Amino acid sequence: MVSPHGIKLAVHLISAYFGDIVSKVCECLLRKGTLSLQQVLRFTELNKENATNALLVLIQHNCVQAFSIEQQGGFMEQPKMVTHYMALHDNIIHLMRFSKFLAIISDEFGQECMEIFEGLLQHGRLSMNQIVDRYKDKHKSHTSEENSTAANVAHENFNKLAQAHYIERCPAREPYLESEKEDDTAGKKKIAKSKMNDPSQTLEARALAAATPMESIRFLVEADTFTNVAPDENTKKTSTTEIVGEKRKKNFLEPENKEILWRVNFEEFVRHFRHKCCITHVTRCMDNVAGIVLSAIFEATRRDETKVKMEKTVPLPMDRIYEEAIKREEGRSLSLERVRDSLLQLGCEVAIIGIDETYSIDLKKIIDEAQAQEVESVVLKKYGREAYRIFRLLLQSKRLCETDQGKLQRIATDFPLWAMYFIQLFIWMATFVDKKDALKILFQLWNDDMLHMERVANEGQKLESLCWKLIKVSVWEQVLDDMYHAALNLKLRLVHELEQAKQILRKGKSVGDKVLEKRKKVGEKWEVLDSSLMILDDAIMQFHDF
Repeated sequence: MVSPHGIKLAVHLISAYFGDIVSKVCECLLRKGTLSLQQVLRFTELNKENATNALLVLIQHNCVQAFSIEQQGGFMEQPKMVTHYMALHDNIIHLMRFSKFLAIISDEFGQECMEIFEGLLQHGRLSMNQIVDRYKDKHKSHTSEENSTAANVAHENFNKLAQAHYIERCPAREPYLESEKEDDTAGKKKIAKSKMNDPSQTLEARALAAATPMESIRFLVEADTFTNVAPDENTKKTSTTEIVGEKRKKNFLEPENKEILWRVNFEEFVRHFRHKCCITHVTRCMDNVAGIVLSAIFEATRRDETKVKMEKTVPLPMDRIYEEAIKREEGRSLSLERVRDSLLQLGCEVAIIGIDETYSIDLKKIIDEAQAQEVESVVLKKYGREAYRIFRLLLQSKRLCETDQGKLQRIATDFPLWAMYFIQLFIWMATFVDKKDALKILFQLWNDDMLHMERVANEGQKLESLCWKLIKVSVWEQVLDDMYHAALNLKLRLVHELEQAKQILRKGKSVGDKVLEKRKKVGEKWEVLDSSLMILDDAIMQFHDF
């Protein structure tokens, strides 16, 4: 489920990039869930042409995934294939990270690769031939020799991006999902049963899995992708001819025109930012050596990570970690013992495989600590230092501490299920916060959905106490929604400042000092707002993508 302000931010981004009609269709899908075209028409009240074009734009820019599924007809009616559309909220939010993606490509590969990558960001999906033509036009290649040179350069840089997994083959445009009735073999029944028991295997999850190319060809650049040969007439006829009533069970990984389309691989960038977040956190909380060692491990295991949210790093032998660490200029002075000490400092698990000493680092713990620090910082800025101490106490504690040997022990005995809750009396004793102030802060945090409160009563002694608990999942969701809200406000403010800048520019260049001063102030505001948005987006990724 997407939070309310997460939807509003996504709708604003789509409106800014593609206009109001496309954003209306996108908002409908985000709020209503997966819909067919007829349902989209009914909810948006758009005509069929506008709705269809809007969906095609969203698919082209990887913001919507279509899939077809068999739908049972009415009485005496044959089943029919119906196309459904689902919005991809994560991909929509990535629209405001394009400048970050470009900076990574520029730093790692240079200007020429960045030009190819920029084309994919602008157009969503492109074939190899389209990428080459765009590169030729940009570099104004006129002669056949210049064209050939430009094409070779474009092809070489394209290969670099594919090998680094920064681009990938596009998913199938409209995969076909088989109904459960068609899974009649024993093996298919076992698979279907396992997916039914897995709560993550929703219809949308099945559609995304069906659309995703196999890992073996996902980043494969074949020789025939670089060709200018047009399909012949027989191919066109075959691709456009269908037998009426026959179900489509073809390979949806290949488009009908046999032309492979490519897009930006957002997962690789999320992995890059996740690694950066972990390195920054351990460097700040431990030392530079710990950051160097962790960076070396990430570099050594980059191709072995099977998913973005890896809870632990792939086990590596000590020699491999040390070899990777001393490749860096800042790590050349490190000794083997210093690297081993940093690994122990990182709290990594030591596993013995054969005679090799291997290490694996708990990344989930690092991310959890970074998230906790971020939330604590938010509480400190919003509610003050006393609220910060109370919140931190509730966040770090796992059980009921028996500070008051009388009241707390009686409640712990009478209400053993409340072992996870803090009694009001203990909170102000442990945090050195005045009793009245502590109660006021607790109620303020509870009112803002940062805490959960229950009243616990002892019937025999007519004793009632307020018990407080920090439910981490709900608090983290609330913080993320607040971040989406803040990002939306920053985007709206940036739009306002842009309008102000346009009004100043309309006055012409030959103006006085006052107008020049206004231009300077608007430029400074823009830089501050844009920088703040990028920092806030780092926090959003930390809570949602990592």
